[in-house]
Amino acid sequence: MRSLFFRPSAPEISVDDLAVALGDRRVHVIDVRERSEFVSGRVPGAVLVPLRELPRRIDEVPTDRPIAVICASGNRSLTATRFLLDRGIADASSVAGGTSAWARSGRPLDRG
Repeated sequence: MRSLFFRPSAPEISVDDLAVALGDRRVHVIDVRERSEFVSGRVPGAVLVPLRELPRRIDEVPTDRPIAVICASGNRSLTATRFLLDRGIADASSVAGGTSAWARSGRPLDRG
């Protein structure tokens, strides 16, 4: 019997993998944090779709390339990735460690 707290896993990629994919321009990055978090610093090119808005904005998610979902630390992005996978968007992955890991790696952040 499955535990009430069972959460199916979602695919994850590292910030190094994300950097390579961004360099190749072959990934769409969705940031599921809130606007105030997003403007304070984000992965270059990331598109803001707060987690609470994702269900009604699902049609904005491209299906012709991989999707990298990012948040602050990786928790909300796992939830969002599972949501996308459940909706048939098969090439979605959560960014392990989130924007915090990206910043700690010394990579640039866009602000504003």
